Amino acid sequence: MEAEINSLDEKVQQLALLCQRLRKDNSQLRQQLATARNENQRLSDKISAATGRLETLLEKIPEEPK
Repeated sequence: MEAEINSLDEKVQQLALLCQRLRKDNSQLRQQLATARNENQRLSDKISAATGRLETLLEKIPEEPK
C-alpha cells in the first residue's frame, strides 16, 4: 500500500512540474504572439503608407497624349 502511495505521490509531483512548465511555455508563446502581432501591424502600416505615397505620385504623372 505504501508503494502505491509513493508512486501516486511521484506522479502528482511530475504532473505539478509538467503543469508549471506548460504555464511557462504558454506565457512565452503569448508574449511571442503579441510581439508578432505588433510587428505585423507595424509592417501593415508601412505598406499602407507606401501605397498612399505611390498613389499620390501616380496622380502627379501626366498622361501621355494619344
